[in-house]
Parts: sequence; structure tokens; C-alpha cells
Amino acid sequence: MQRKWILFAGILAAGVALDVLTKRWALAHLQPGFTVETLGGTVPLTLSFNRGIAFGLHLGPASRAVFTAVGLVVLVAVALLYHATPAERRVRLLALALMCAGAVGNLVDRIVYPMGVVDFLGPFNLGFMEWPIFNLADCFVTVGTITLALALAADRGHQRLDSRSL
Repeated sequence: MQRKWILFAGILAAGVALDVLTKRWALAHLQPGFTVETLGGTVPLTLSFNRGIAFGLHLGPASRAVFTAVGLVVLVAVALLYHATPAERRVRLLALALMCAGAVGNLVDRIVYPMGVVDFLGPFNLGFMEWPIFNLADCFVTVGTITLALALAADRGHQRLDSRSL
């Protein structure tokens, strides 16, 4: 049980530290609204602030308070799921810890920066659309969520196979 929480603390600390450091770098080196092309133009960097949530969805002046409260609730829910997950379900544990790291990273921004969450990766031209500007915390939440969904689906598939062999 203790190793499970050491894994959680390590992923949480590393994820939040990486997110905070990259956002501080972006604030120090990028200008809002101006895109800097890096890695041969494959990774555009554009400083932006998001008062809302994904894809710039917001609730007007109430956004900061509402999304801070929602973030705290989600963080508690994910931590409770982590606690309830058996130690041998390592992929699930990794996914949940990544989700928490991302949630904490963006929650810190909502508390510290009145202008909103610091975003700086993008926008990316996908040919059929422009992908919005985001940050590492967003990546952690997205990768964690997809990984969790895949792990749960795989577990469900194994359960079906096990029940057929009875």
C-alpha cells in the first residue's frame, strides 16, 4: 500500500514541478499573442491565458471561482479513486496520478494568476482545424484520462473472457 502512495507522490510532484517550470519559462520568454516556431516549426509556442476550461469554454466573471471549486472536487474524486484502486493495477494508478498532477497544475494557475491558466503550446494547424493552445497540465489530464479509459476497457475485456471460461 505504501509503494502505491510513493508512486502517486512522485508522479504528482514531478508533474506539477514540470508544469510550473514550463509555465514560468513561458511567462518569462514569450509575449501574449505572438507565436514562436520551435523545432523546425513543428512546435509553435504562443503565450495565452485561459479563464475557462478546455477549448476556452468559460462562464464569464464567475469562471475563476466556479472552475477552482470544480477543480478541487475533481481532485478529491480522483484521489479517492486512486485510494480505491488495488496496488496491482499499476496502469490505472499511473493514469489517476497523471490526472491529479494536471488538475493540480491548472488549479495552481487559477489561484495564482488572475488572468487565468497559463497556456503556451500551440496552436497547431492540423490541416482541417487549428488545435487550441494548451499546457503540460492539460497533457497530463488528457493522457491520464485516455490511459484510464483504455485500462478500464482492457480490464472489462479480461473479465468477460474469464467469465466465459467458467
